[in-house]
Amino acid sequence: MAVRIRLSRTGRKNRPFYRLCAMDSRTSRDGSPIEVLGHYDPLVADVTKNTVVVADRVRYWLSVGARPAGSTVESILRRHQIAIPVYGGKKKKKKPEAAGAATKKGAAKKRTPAEKKKK
Repeated sequence: MAVRIRLSRTGRKNRPFYRLCAMDSRTSRDGSPIEVLGHYDPLVADVTKNTVVVADRVRYWLSVGARPAGSTVESILRRHQIAIPVYGGKKKKKKPEAAGAATKKGAAKKRTPAEKKKK
């Protein structure tokens, strides 16, 4: 099961309030969480008071492989000095270049300055 740490919206219309939750990645945004890890109120102006995080539980979920979903969650965790592990992304495979391969149609061959003078 892929676990994500993400925000679940509660509150009324035009008055957002979010819960920081550990959730299965396949559940909907407001689906049932595995565990509630804190809350975030974006309308509170004071940055120190708009989030509450249970840091030891967040560190536990990160240690067992949960990933933060979204930049907002990452910034909330950074604000509370919680280290986010770096995950290796997909590596791009380099295409092997064949020696002496023919150039594409219409593509000009690169010439050295000495070759240009000979012409």
